[in-house]
Amino acid sequence: MTPAESAELAAWMAKFYADPLGFVMFAYPWSSDPALQIVKLHADYRQRYSSDFGPDRWACEFLDELGAQVKQRGFNGVQPVDAIRMAVSSGHGIGKSAITAWLVNWIMSTRPFAKGIVTANTSEQLAGKTWAEIAKWSKKSVTADWWMIRTGKGAMKMCHIEHPESWMVSAQTCREENAEAFAGLHAADSTPFYIFDEASAIPDAIATVAEGGLTDGEPMFFKFGNPTRNSGDFHRCFHGLRHRWICRQIDSRSVAITNKNQIQQWQEDYGEHSDFFKVRVRGDFPSLSVKQFIATADVDAAYGRELRGEQFQFAPKILSCDPAWEGDDALVIGLRQGLLFKILNVIPKNDNDIHIANLLANHEDQQQADAVFIDGGYGTGIVSAGLTMGRDWRLVWFGGAAADVGCLNKRAEMWKQMRDWLKSGGCLPADKELYADLINPETVPRMDGKIQLESKQDMKRRKLPSPNKADALALTFAYPVNPKQSTTLNHQHREQIIRGHNPFASL
Repeated sequence: MTPAESAELAAWMAKFYADPLGFVMFAYPWSSDPALQIVKLHADYRQRYSSDFGPDRWACEFLDELGAQVKQRGFNGVQPVDAIRMAVSSGHGIGKSAITAWLVNWIMSTRPFAKGIVTANTSEQLAGKTWAEIAKWSKKSVTADWWMIRTGKGAMKMCHIEHPESWMVSAQTCREENAEAFAGLHAADSTPFYIFDEASAIPDAIATVAEGGLTDGEPMFFKFGNPTRNSGDFHRCFHGLRHRWICRQIDSRSVAITNKNQIQQWQEDYGEHSDFFKVRVRGDFPSLSVKQFIATADVDAAYGRELRGEQFQFAPKILSCDPAWEGDDALVIGLRQGLLFKILNVIPKNDNDIHIANLLANHEDQQQADAVFIDGGYGTGIVSAGLTMGRDWRLVWFGGAAADVGCLNKRAEMWKQMRDWLKSGGCLPADKELYADLINPETVPRMDGKIQLESKQDMKRRKLPSPNKADALALTFAYPVNPKQSTTLNHQHREQIIRGHNPFASL
């Protein structure tokens, strides 16, 4: 390509700065390459581009949305704009690796001195599929002569021939110890970008570091994957952080290139509502992922459910307190009465046991609680303070022995009872943190088959917070409780019957 031809092509590329779909239709030989003539353009797009072939409809819609986001931000090359964050959860075979390649080509071709990082869940996926797809499409692109592409494992890189260090994208493995490789890309006058393929299995630490690289220029972050886990960074994009992400869920059955016969076999073998089918075809997160202890479906059913008074007011009121473990944890006070649970207080870590004891005593009096259970880990001082106030509160040791021989310890036993309570119609407040707390903990496989939950320290290593709100609910199942008032009334009624009974009345 001559310098004049390159300059003319650069002028064309500038026209597609905010038109990624237009770039895709212009950059690749859809009409002349038989290998690309697999998908017929949807009628809505066929007329626009005067072409019979192109991306599947979902990809066209995704690229159009991306273009709209670029226009909305109006990056001027100097002042940074809000990051564009887009995530796609899907079944198998929809062409996620292809759209990854198109995004790389579009950004690199329309934005001088852009810098990017691409990763996938395993080194094999990264080298054999994701990067291989990027190399394939880059060679088919009209800008192919601009790039030097390396495909060797461990050295995968695509860079501009004249600016190899300042205009480039590289492939990085997602090992947690490699997290620093995802630090800031420093493209203040261009576009720093990250693309995660099979994002559900990428460690949270990688995503956390990548987020720090979205402060300069016109940053972009894309995540694609099968929704295999109900926790972690990819799951949060569709739930707790959904307000930050533009999310799409793609059913494989709606995509032209997928294997419909295979999908039909899966539907027959597993059922449309099975987790297998939900993850691999519908692109939905599973009701219960492999190690997840409490099913998402059970929490969904309980979330925000309402009860009539007569459905719970007969039951004892059980007050619980889960003290904070570390500085970023919260102390939670909860109350359960039968199938109803509510959170009364959430406060930051507080070492003033007298203050917490007074707070708990006030709740006990106001609620006329029948029992108060406190986590023994950091609750001994609270219980001691309660004793000086004449309170009969009970410590619960999560690591203590379980009455249920199928559970490793008291914590597993309480969580098991809490899980059964949810299945029996338990009602939860509409609290997103409590929701996440309940579905986040995973089980630890054991040879003896006993239920063991991962420790809070293990959860923190997975970048998950301590499930304080869920533990506050679990504490209410520590020991059997009888209503104090009901017991008194029953005793008085029994005495009245005895006193009023005349053994000779029937003679």
